[in-house]
Amino acid sequence: MGCSAAALPPSLFTNGSLSSSRNVSMTDFNSLVKVSDPDGYKWRLVIAYDGTKFAGWQYQESPPTIQSLLEKALTQITKIRRKELLLVGAGRTDAGVHAWGQVAHFVTPFNYTSLDSIHAALNGLLPEDIRVREVSAAVPEFHARFSCRSKVYRYQIYSDTFMDPFQRHWAYHCAYKLNADKMREAAQRFVGKHDFSAFANATREDGAPDPLKTISRFDVTQMGSLLQLEVEGSGFMYRQVRNMVALLIQVGKEALDSDIVPMILETKDRRELAKYALPAPPHGLCLVSIKYKEDHLLLPQDCPVTSFGRHHTIIKCKLPFY
Repeated sequence: MGCSAAALPPSLFTNGSLSSSRNVSMTDFNSLVKVSDPDGYKWRLVIAYDGTKFAGWQYQESPPTIQSLLEKALTQITKIRRKELLLVGAGRTDAGVHAWGQVAHFVTPFNYTSLDSIHAALNGLLPEDIRVREVSAAVPEFHARFSCRSKVYRYQIYSDTFMDPFQRHWAYHCAYKLNADKMREAAQRFVGKHDFSAFANATREDGAPDPLKTISRFDVTQMGSLLQLEVEGSGFMYRQVRNMVALLIQVGKEALDSDIVPMILETKDRRELAKYALPAPPHGLCLVSIKYKEDHLLLPQDCPVTSFGRHHTIIKCKLPFY
């Protein structure tokens, strides 16, 4: 699995104190480590983050990205170098885009008997706008990106004369009164297998990606002034979701008819879409969840219990004596 050399058991402690300035109450990890395995062990993370302050997921030293901060925390905890962790994310969210269900995996040459302390340490070292929701063992076949069966994205639009200040970081403000019924009708034109070349921005990161994608559903839900556009698909090209949303906004303004969707799809030309709409801004977009092949989600034998975080409990309530 790419980690053949054994490593020292991980420890957060240096001379009896945490190596981070953050106060994380934990036991020494040395007691939670099993004997090293030459093939290594794979671990799955489910991550939520507010992308407002970050330059997206993909690793960069500066400005900070989600992956760079997560790798920094993992190297402190495991004492493994970045290149040996082999951290891989399921999707490369852009700067300003949020996530509730981002998934990543990494590799260690040692196993753990418990994941709760590692989970607590990760969240103790990460900034408050990034949270690891789940830590679990993964079978060798699991891959955060290539085991993916479908992804669910949600785009939020606040349609009113002025913006709700409590929504400003997570929804796009549209001062027009949008027609949700027309947007819903147009969204259904995306459902099915299509060539989405006309809805993809150029990128040099993945070479020439396959433009054929299958959209299984595209829901438009209105909740007062808030519109939620939720789309599930086998995969998405660079900025595809934001480009689809941008066109639906024009339909919602009643500037275009729903027939515009198949017409632009047919052209397979990004320049055609640019005649009608610019990409919707990133802060309204959230990666909600990722669905995987069921056999790739199986847990390995003799693995530690999945950690969903620990709840604090009061063992005994001490009342003041009067």
